[in-house]
Amino acid sequence: MRLMRIPSAAVVAVLSVAGGVVLGSQTVQTQDRDQVRARVWSAALAVVEKDYVEELDASRLVYASIDGMLRTLDPHSSFFDPREFAQMRERQEGRYFGIGVTIATVDKDVTITSLFEGSPAYRAGMRRGDIIAMVGEEDAHGWTNDDVVKRVKGPKGTFVQITIRRPGLEKLIPLTVERDEINIVTVRTAFMIAPGTGYIRLQDFSETSDREMGEALTKLKAQGMQRLMLDLRENPGGPLDQAIAVANRFLKKGSMIVSTRGRIPNSNEEYRAVTEGGYQDIPMIVMVNRQSASASEIVSGAMQDHDRALIVGERTFGKALVQSVYPIANDAGIAVTTGRYYTPSDRMIQRPWDGAFDDYLTYSLKDQEATREHNPADLKYTSGGRKVYGGGGIEPDHFILGPVEGFNPTRFARLLVSRGGFIGFAEKFTKEGDLRPGAQSAAMYKVAPGWQVTDAMIEEFKKYLTSQGGKIDEAAFTTDLPFIRAMMHYEVDVDLFSVEEARRNLSKVDPQIQKALGYFDEARALIAKKTQ
Repeated sequence: MRLMRIPSAAVVAVLSVAGGVVLGSQTVQTQDRDQVRARVWSAALAVVEKDYVEELDASRLVYASIDGMLRTLDPHSSFFDPREFAQMRERQEGRYFGIGVTIATVDKDVTITSLFEGSPAYRAGMRRGDIIAMVGEEDAHGWTNDDVVKRVKGPKGTFVQITIRRPGLEKLIPLTVERDEINIVTVRTAFMIAPGTGYIRLQDFSETSDREMGEALTKLKAQGMQRLMLDLRENPGGPLDQAIAVANRFLKKGSMIVSTRGRIPNSNEEYRAVTEGGYQDIPMIVMVNRQSASASEIVSGAMQDHDRALIVGERTFGKALVQSVYPIANDAGIAVTTGRYYTPSDRMIQRPWDGAFDDYLTYSLKDQEATREHNPADLKYTSGGRKVYGGGGIEPDHFILGPVEGFNPTRFARLLVSRGGFIGFAEKFTKEGDLRPGAQSAAMYKVAPGWQVTDAMIEEFKKYLTSQGGKIDEAAFTTDLPFIRAMMHYEVDVDLFSVEEARRNLSKVDPQIQKALGYFDEARALIAKKTQ
């Protein structure tokens, strides 16, 4: 007797009829549970709105309740109100229209904390530390960041009148700034760090990162690059597809880059190199530190597992959770963890977290040891048979402590960084021949490219710290002097010249980078071993 093949559509129909009562009952039960939960939440909201001791914004209550729900899941599932969601999309897309500044409210003054190089604000001569005193004819004192953004952002080619107050100057500086498209670049610097050695710093990941990497690699190759140092320190991550594309540039077609696994079917995926990478054979060192996370760990993990590059620096953050971002009502959004990712050797590098996430989120504040104990179950092997471990970040092949720009300063100097001491002191410098409209300054020092930090500047820096209410720890100051000189130079370079100039100068004294440059023979041997 032959088995009769039933068309799949018929099978679906039969099963649906046979199970109709049960499925219908389950659907009703689910709807009932959802309605009960919704009534509980609505009742609680109504009580708070009606009877709380102070009048409250209902939207804020709703947003806070969603955020609270997500925070019970894991450290990375999160809620974005409409402003935050729009800002996140801007960062991911790598562009928006405006004048190109980042702001923060300090003592009710809207203060510029950073500028995008080449932006309208930069071309006008605005600087970090400037206070936005007026927009048009309106006094900006007491405004929120949103108040400023609403007035300053606008279509490309339109103009906005901004008046700034600069520390040390009594007179306000009025500026007319033309709005433009602001490109948020992720490859901030790419230069030859030594003869034949290219250096690329990938600061984070956005939808333009792979394209930027391609442009940087092409530029350096034309300048004679034979080796590459890829700096992923402080890189917090970004879109998964961009991490995969960047890694693909250095790997053979078909090489596993990362796999993801989750509860829903489409979260179980394997991602491989889809083309032959154009830079498979150059010796390569990847720099990482405790702030390197997520997408940067995907790249460094793939390079390590395929014995493609040496990893140098500190142990990375250990974030191996995949977030899916969903727009929800009223232009808000949520990021929900829908999977975990695994490196090519099947390492799951997510660090565990405590119930309150405190230990997890303060990880980068704790100093690391060169070695740590491992769970034998976390042992994996690279394609060349080297031992690697999961369970807590990417461990470098060569550990070099250096939590602050490659240095390991004392607590005294770390506080100078966190409190903005070096950025504030940079306001005492101006660039020779600066003809920008907003270049007026009460600066003590006029400098040009190639300038050096003098002993007199160091003494003036001490006076500045004292004037700001700081207390000088002379012993720590002496210990940290190389770091202090480096950071003074760096912040002035960022303000007056370019991020690339600042990085180029800093790299000459960065202890991690300088030591890592000595490992290229080993990186070359790693590649040679693969081809044998």
